[in-house]
Amino acid sequence: MKRRVVVTGMGAITPIGNSVDAFWESVKQGKIGFDRISYFDASEYKCKLAAEVKDFNAENYMDKKSARRMEQFCQFAVAAAKEAMEDAGIDMEKEDAFRVGCAVGSGIGSIQAMEREYTRLVEKGPSKISPLFVPLMISNMAAGNVSIVFGLKGKNINVVTACATGTNSIGEAFRTIQYGDADIMLAGGTESSITPLGVGGFAALTALSTSEDPERCSIPFDKDRSGFVMGEGAGIVVLEELEHAKARGAKIYAEVAGYGCSADAFHITSPAEDGSGAATAMINAVKDAGIQPTDITYINAHGTSTHHNDLFETRAIKYAFGDHAYNIKINSTKSMIGHLLGAAGAVEFVTCVKEIEEGFIHKTVGLQESEEEMDLNYCKESSEEDITYALSNSLGFGGHNASILVKKFSE
Repeated sequence: MKRRVVVTGMGAITPIGNSVDAFWESVKQGKIGFDRISYFDASEYKCKLAAEVKDFNAENYMDKKSARRMEQFCQFAVAAAKEAMEDAGIDMEKEDAFRVGCAVGSGIGSIQAMEREYTRLVEKGPSKISPLFVPLMISNMAAGNVSIVFGLKGKNINVVTACATGTNSIGEAFRTIQYGDADIMLAGGTESSITPLGVGGFAALTALSTSEDPERCSIPFDKDRSGFVMGEGAGIVVLEELEHAKARGAKIYAEVAGYGCSADAFHITSPAEDGSGAATAMINAVKDAGIQPTDITYINAHGTSTHHNDLFETRAIKYAFGDHAYNIKINSTKSMIGHLLGAAGAVEFVTCVKEIEEGFIHKTVGLQESEEEMDLNYCKESSEEDITYALSNSLGFGGHNASILVKKFSE
């Protein structure tokens, strides 16, 4: 029998709060994290807004030497992992370190390091490239640094599936515990790509919103949506085998009930137009949980605010749930924090857990009116109601589809 897996700790660094409590309070208030880009002069860029993390000081989470040896995407991961570990009350001296693992992904790694060292190469020659360039830049270093800082000697993986990274990381950690390869896994995603090359590259794809109005830039499912707004941050959760968690008296937030994946095999940036790929991931997650499609009443959508994603994800939900799709409440956390790329699914997973815990479904902020085909309930207003299951979707460039199903915990 597959072992049951529960959530016992959570951590978050986001554009609207640098802890789970601060983030969640902002979510309930419908606070948005969008503003003009401050990291560099974006005056000549098509996209001028982003959702930057505010007031983050790495030295609040680690010593100065460690901070200097990490790029910001790693710092975010370690900071969120620290909160999650403390929240879960994990004492590594009481654990078999080889049974505690880490699945923390980043979709890109450090574009900052690439920009910085390429400039040195061009201006000063190859001898001036930093000897730490590669270990600072590569995306697996978030998982590497988290494991080093906290002494996690079990399975250590970095799933890279673009915008599905965070969800796939949590899903693979879930599987790891289910099948007995670990008792505890720190899992999630992290990203920090608000850089000249990062913003310029996504803008060149015409994927980013060119709106200069923070109130109308990231508006998932709205007929006036024009692209996503780049965000940054990290979401890390502690997943734990149920009996292990009970034995140490851990607080249990929720249970991970199902995980489903698929590939569109269609286009490098566009989802499959009929929604069949994303639908299959959702169907697989529901089947994995051993429940019926009609048991699903809430979905935290990928909901990026691009024309194709929101339309095709709507089609996917109808494909997966048929007429029942009209009974499902659907929202997008990206309406407040933008698109955190590899961290998106992880922060949205945290959102799902908090929504289950408090019986609160947040509104899709900024949503005014959808076009004709998009006729589902996209949560123009927040609501208070009991949630048994929360299904979270993440869809990545390359056709990666991942859905994870969170359940209210019961014995």
